[in-house]
Amino acid sequence: MGLSHDAPEPHSKSEHKQLSGPELHKQRTWWKEASVYQIYPASFCDSNGDGIGDLQGIKSKVPYLASLGVDIVWLCPIYKSPQKDMGYDISDYREIHPPYGTLDDWRELKAELKKAGIRIIMDLVVNHTSDEHEWFLESKKNKTSEKRSWYIWQPPKYDEQGRRQPPNNWRSFFGAESAWEYDETTDEYFLRLFTKNQPDLNWENPKVRKAVQDIMTFWLEEGIDGFRVDAINYIAKAPGFPDAEVVEPLSPHQPAMHLYLNRPKCHKFLQELSHTVLHNYDIMTVGETPHVEEPDMALQFVHPDRDEFCMIFPWEHMDVDRVPDTLLGWRPFKLSTLKSIINKWQTTMQERGGWNSLYMENHDQGRSIPRYASDKPEFRWLSGKLLAMFLATLSGTLYIFQGQEIGMSNLPKWGIEEYSDVVSQMHYKQEKEKKQRETGVAEPDMDDVMNDLHRRARDHGRTPMPWSATLPNAGFTTGTPWRKLNPDFPVCNVESAMKHSDSVLAFWKTMLQLRKKWPTLVYGDFELLEPLDEQIFAYRRSHTGSQDAVVVMNFSDKSVQLGSSLIPADFKGELVLGNYNTAEDNSTLRQWEARLYAVGGAAK
Repeated sequence: MGLSHDAPEPHSKSEHKQLSGPELHKQRTWWKEASVYQIYPASFCDSNGDGIGDLQGIKSKVPYLASLGVDIVWLCPIYKSPQKDMGYDISDYREIHPPYGTLDDWRELKAELKKAGIRIIMDLVVNHTSDEHEWFLESKKNKTSEKRSWYIWQPPKYDEQGRRQPPNNWRSFFGAESAWEYDETTDEYFLRLFTKNQPDLNWENPKVRKAVQDIMTFWLEEGIDGFRVDAINYIAKAPGFPDAEVVEPLSPHQPAMHLYLNRPKCHKFLQELSHTVLHNYDIMTVGETPHVEEPDMALQFVHPDRDEFCMIFPWEHMDVDRVPDTLLGWRPFKLSTLKSIINKWQTTMQERGGWNSLYMENHDQGRSIPRYASDKPEFRWLSGKLLAMFLATLSGTLYIFQGQEIGMSNLPKWGIEEYSDVVSQMHYKQEKEKKQRETGVAEPDMDDVMNDLHRRARDHGRTPMPWSATLPNAGFTTGTPWRKLNPDFPVCNVESAMKHSDSVLAFWKTMLQLRKKWPTLVYGDFELLEPLDEQIFAYRRSHTGSQDAVVVMNFSDKSVQLGSSLIPADFKGELVLGNYNTAEDNSTLRQWEARLYAVGGAAK
């Protein structure tokens, strides 16, 4: 069924300039056809019993990754770090965080992955560093320091009463605090869009840009196959750091994303990076670009003529259940809204020559099953398979987050003390202070906020990987884990999933193999069917020289009749895969049922 893939040939920039948007989209490359497995190192596998996952632990699981059928491993930050934000605060870009191992351990892991036919990409954080990085320590010594201009320092302002104030009214991206942190040593503020331990680098300084280029070259020369680049659309700030307009009169700090996010100069910096470093290697790059909310904006980063990234992570589908202007506020959503978002990104990229990334989980998200489907015991595995089919039958590079392939779900409704992530704590604090102002009650009811965290907190994706049902720590560690495991590991673990042919893991393996054999699933045109239906998500994929694919899914816990527009009486499709074991009835979709059909003649 379909066409098997030969190895794609690389294309030059001069070649792609002659192609139309649809031709660019269908131009084959290895990274378009790849499946990427994201590893959160602290929580993957601990080899030495200290309770923290490490590089030797990851190395021990390479056979598992190979059996899953993934092509690329993406490592979340493994660099030396004080871990104030789980490694996204880097203190040395060329050293490994000691609990994870050494550079030699990393080289052993890379070699083992390569031997298994798996490429490796690294997470790179260069909008900011740790405040313990030697660059920042030098920068803060005095105003004449050689590294002073490597960060963004500004003198304080003073109000009418002579009280010291930050340089402007910008609000931090995390929470409601100022985006500026005061330093007594030099009587100035440094900009930190995230936490106070993550000072922003000054990308206007060519020495900073050269240092970033050198870091990337170092790792590329070590043999990696690309980068996931963190928060990269924050690197250009509005000249002069003007105040943001006041939209929240009761707060001294105002939302200012338009003054530091998606600024035009960001593209100039990225193109320079591409021309000086990235063009020298056959690699993949993916940018994390929050608040790139439309494909037109995304194309500025990913169109081949732009020379910036291969792809970015779109956020619109991940925000479909987020209350606007909150960190983690949850709201229900309509299926038709999700369908509209997917349709827009699929068709626009195909028409304009861009490329999508496909994901529903990562280290910044809650688990997908309770958010987009159902984690009720009777529906959990069906839901995991349905979401696997959904992701793996769209056009784009596929990303799987550790544990997603076995159907991991969110944590139980624990108390706030169990949520260790900085964003969870900030959301709770921010919402509590808001309630206190509004009600005058010192200890307001926080049940709704805890419900937000139960759905959307980043903590859910960061719990240790359950490798077995073995007590007490599911084969993750022989010691005390750095954070609690999800207590459902006796029913959701790798060992159990590998024993059952109808597990979510087995289903993912089948889907990954189908993508390798069936070009339609990677490059095919996308046609949304029944866009307004609030239960059925269905679409058709078509590609010259390969069978069409029709995907029909029931995103609800109620059976639904299929209209003739989806499955006509003379439907000739061959059922390739479904998430139920029993025979299907063409006229009805059962609860959370998903089916993939091949339609048309055999490929020539």
